[in-house]
Amino acid sequence: MPTQPPTELVETDTAVYRFGPAGARWLDAMWDADPLADAVVNDDFLSGSATQAVTAALADGIDAFDDAPPSLRALFAMLDDEPAWVDHAAMDRAADALVQHTATLGIVLGAASLLRGAGNTIAGKPLAQTGRYVSQPAVRSVEVGEWLRKVISPGGMRRDGDGFAYTVRVRVIHAHVRRGLRAAGLWNDEAWGVPIPQPYMAFTIAEFGHVAIDAMEKLGVRFTDRELDDIYHLWRYVGHLIGVDDHLNPRSAADHVRVEDLYRLTSPGPGPDDIEFVTALTDDYLVPELSAVLPVPDRWRRSTAASLMRSLQRLFLGDDAADELHVAPSLLTGLLVVMRPLLSAGEKLRVIAAGGRDELVARGYRQRDIEMERMRSAYDVRHQLVDDAPGA
Repeated sequence: MPTQPPTELVETDTAVYRFGPAGARWLDAMWDADPLADAVVNDDFLSGSATQAVTAALADGIDAFDDAPPSLRALFAMLDDEPAWVDHAAMDRAADALVQHTATLGIVLGAASLLRGAGNTIAGKPLAQTGRYVSQPAVRSVEVGEWLRKVISPGGMRRDGDGFAYTVRVRVIHAHVRRGLRAAGLWNDEAWGVPIPQPYMAFTIAEFGHVAIDAMEKLGVRFTDRELDDIYHLWRYVGHLIGVDDHLNPRSAADHVRVEDLYRLTSPGPGPDDIEFVTALTDDYLVPELSAVLPVPDRWRRSTAASLMRSLQRLFLGDDAADELHVAPSLLTGLLVVMRPLLSAGEKLRVIAAGGRDELVARGYRQRDIEMERMRSAYDVRHQLVDDAPGA
């Protein structure tokens, strides 16, 4: 492992000065990927592919394979050894808490989480190099939504749950991307570290955790302390399964915030690919989805949705980060800030209107499934994840 950080990272001395050992660990881990999953995809599976072998082992267990190579056995030894800290009841409660706010969560993941990630050109390079960054943002969003649907479900993260299986599949997809980038000679280790390194894997957990929670709060959603503990517990286990090292895997809100701070501090900022991605995501997916539900006359719907989406993006990101990503100003941003108390009151009324929390939760799961099927049909997505997409 090189002793110096990747050359295109910035403020590396400041990271160590401000965050001490955590900052140093962040920089060192830019050279660390996922040895267990990487070994599997680099192995030789005579009777099929690594993806097929992992999928079969997820369904039938590793002991169903008499000739499983050591790499596959090592990966599943880790996956099948559930940590003592795992609390499935807490993760089920987290699913119930989040599903009540599916529509809001969908908005913030698109307008806040993905854009926070786009603020770092190094982190975006694997998608840019594979050609999936700008192309078909709606399809990628449906893929992420399908994974989330499995994760945010009662029992989803148990060993036989779909959330568990989908998360492991995402882990293997990451390993395939690393292998493909190296095989194609598209990666500059000295400048960027390893493809999809440990710190950026940890940041992905923060994108779904604190980044989303903070943005939801700006839209009036308030989780209780217990709900927050449960939600962070869920994402800790997702991080564990997806291959984030325990030293970097965020456990609490403070851990998530530190990961976000280090990600932004050491980032060289967005590049042209990131700006193009934000434009495509906004114009081809976020604005059309928002315009479809706005209660305004048709002739104003698209322009109103575009202005409202820009206002949300700037509200979540702040003006400086939004300017870097070329998100145009919107007069509605200030209005959203003023309306926050009303949005919060509206969230409380939703519980009453639904007939209580239990009914709101049940309705949330039903409506989420209906909405996912609508999106799959609207964007002609017939696969689950990219590993079983046509031509994968």
